[in-house]
Parts: sequence; C-alpha cells; structure tokens
Amino acid sequence: MTTWQLQEAKGKLSEVVKRAVKEGPQEITLRGESVAVLISRKEYDRLSHPKPNFVEFMRASPLVGLDLDFTREQTLTREIDL
Repeated sequence: MTTWQLQEAKGKLSEVVKRAVKEGPQEITLRGESVAVLISRKEYDRLSHPKPNFVEFMRASPLVGLDLDFTREQTLTREIDL
C-alpha cells in the first residue's frame, strides 16, 4: 500500500485515484499519522456487499437436492491407529 501525505495527495488526487484502481488501497497520512485509506469503487462494492446468512449460503450450495447418505456406524467403539 502506497502512503501519501495529505498535502501531496491533495495535489496529486488524480494520480492517487488511478493508483487506487490499478494497485489497490492508498493510505493518506496527516502529520505522520494514518488518517484515511482511498480504495477503488470496485473494492468498496466488494467490501460493502451484504453477505448471505448461513441458511441462504446452504440453500445456494451446488449439493442442494442430492441424496446424501448420513448413516452413522452404530458400534460402541472403533479401532484407531496411534
């Protein structure tokens, strides 16, 4: 992430925006302290897009409708290799 001082970012806003689109987030500092990050619209949309809840996620699974066998072995113990 490229870091810009606020005064420099103001003077080169076009370049800062172009770099945000091509290279990713651009950090802006004020008196040496990070105060803002400029990101592209595409990145903003990706981050702000609501994610589905668990039920919606499961319903969208490509496995929906498949007949899966979930039977458990009924033995009391099982052998394992240590």
